[in-house]
Amino acid sequence: MINSRCTTSGSVAMHVAIPVIAPVPTNWLVIREILSWAKGYVRANRPTSAMATAGAAVRPLRVLLVTPRYLAEAGGTEIHTHEVARRLVAGGHCVTILTADRSGRLAKDEEVEGIRVLRVRAWPARCDYFFAPGVYRTIAGGDWDVVHCQGYHTLLAPLAMLAAWRRALPYIVTFHSGGHSSRVRKTFRRAQWALLRPLLARAERLVGVSQFEADFFRQRLRLPSEQFVVIPNGSELPAPSAIAATGRAADKGTMIVSVGRLERYKGHHRVIRALPQLLERWPGLRLRIVGSGPYEATLRRLAHDLGMADRVEIRGIPAGDRQGMATVLLQAALVILLSDYESQGMAVMEALALRRPVLVADTAHLRELAERGYVQATPLDGSDRDVVEAIFSQLSRPLIPPAIELPGWDTCAD
Repeated sequence: MINSRCTTSGSVAMHVAIPVIAPVPTNWLVIREILSWAKGYVRANRPTSAMATAGAAVRPLRVLLVTPRYLAEAGGTEIHTHEVARRLVAGGHCVTILTADRSGRLAKDEEVEGIRVLRVRAWPARCDYFFAPGVYRTIAGGDWDVVHCQGYHTLLAPLAMLAAWRRALPYIVTFHSGGHSSRVRKTFRRAQWALLRPLLARAERLVGVSQFEADFFRQRLRLPSEQFVVIPNGSELPAPSAIAATGRAADKGTMIVSVGRLERYKGHHRVIRALPQLLERWPGLRLRIVGSGPYEATLRRLAHDLGMADRVEIRGIPAGDRQGMATVLLQAALVILLSDYESQGMAVMEALALRRPVLVADTAHLRELAERGYVQATPLDGSDRDVVEAIFSQLSRPLIPPAIELPGWDTCAD
């Protein structure tokens, strides 16, 4: 069994029905298990959940959070996992994070802020659909009260769910869904949902970060509504008064900010293409793109080809630098996110909390914000001219959102 490094004498009853698996499966056995599941052999009666046999959860809990990536890789899921994990530890729970290492150079077992972090080797190194057989072995040989899968996109989630199901461990899944720049990947999404449905159906809860996301998966998976719960991401922005002192007044009214990871589906290229026409009406306008990712070289080349290289700044902000992010948002005359798909759009929510004008694409959760009167929206498949007009309209007659209060990470962890 994997030593969790925690003493939880109060939860012994949680494990009386959990078998010890020995020996630990080899990579081939892991693959064979997956093939067996895919062929339908797991359609037999579900084993009795350890949570069900133990009755109400006994605290403290031994919690395993399974996430494809973890800090120092920065992204919404990574931040969510870390912020929730450290609050669970502060609440007296024993938390282990199980994640993948595609480089083979990261620490296999370390402690971060009281959180144990286990990393298992994953392949291929340069793709986001990587496979990490060590996930199955770790869960099968571990000692957990509950397994929480953060995200469903990679092959880690089905491995984790399969291992938890075979061990009769209760598990939950937070979707953290997003768009994708590959048309091939988007084409196979429905097949992916169909293949995952038997395992998702066995989850104790399925978590959406917005009502849109919960409804989206409830309808496509055809699962009972009571299995779904909405838990928004948290946010911790500094007080606006503390931020304003660090801003540059000259930026106000001249800088537009496009936020999001540097992927094609985030729509940054649409804003760059609009810039030459916007400058004819709004001289001195500058574009700041906040993010990092594989599309950066393409965006820089586009700005250069349009003669806009001196007007476009592309630079990310470290995930933990909330002061820096808030400062940039406050300096912006307009915050933009023309993404194909967003389950929540945390940067947009933070901009709204700071009462900045926002322009979004008319799609997914972003459409809900437009319907509530918080943001302006432009058609997802609109022309470059549509984008120009929408940006100019928001600069000329900005829609200032009403005051909203974002949920904090304490609320999310609770």
